[in-house]
Amino acid sequence: MKITDPIADMLTRIRNANSAGKAEVSMPSTKVLVEIARVICEEGYIAGYEVEDTKPQKTLHITLKYGPKRSRVIQGIRRISKCGLRIYTTADKMPRVRGGLGTVVLSTSKGMMCDRDARKLGIGGEVIAYIW
Repeated sequence: MKITDPIADMLTRIRNANSAGKAEVSMPSTKVLVEIARVICEEGYIAGYEVEDTKPQKTLHITLKYGPKRSRVIQGIRRISKCGLRIYTTADKMPRVRGGLGTVVLSTSKGMMCDRDARKLGIGGEVIAYIW
C-alpha cells in the first residue's frame, strides 16, 4: 500500500500508540523517517529506534518512553509542513513550541535537526513537526 504522506503517518502512529500506552510502534521505514526518529530520540522523547531488514521493505521500530506511573513523555505531536503547503523558516524567525519547552523538527541543508541546533548554526529550513 502506497502512503501519500509517510511523515504524517509516522507521527499519527506515534501519537496513537502513545495515547494507548503501547511500548513500541512499527511502520515502513524510509531514510527521512529514520532521521526524524533520530532527532526525536536525541531530544529524549522516545527511548530508542531500530531498523529491521524485512521484505519487501525495511521496518522502523520505535520504542516509546514513559515516566513514572506510565505518564506520557510526548504530550503532543503535530505535523506542520504538509504536502499541499510547505512551511519554511529562517534562523531568526524560528518558532518556539510551548515557550521553548517543546521541540521543532527541521529539515535543513545540513540534515534533520532540532530548532536548538539550527539556531546555533544560524540556518533555517522546512518546519516538519512540533513535539511537546
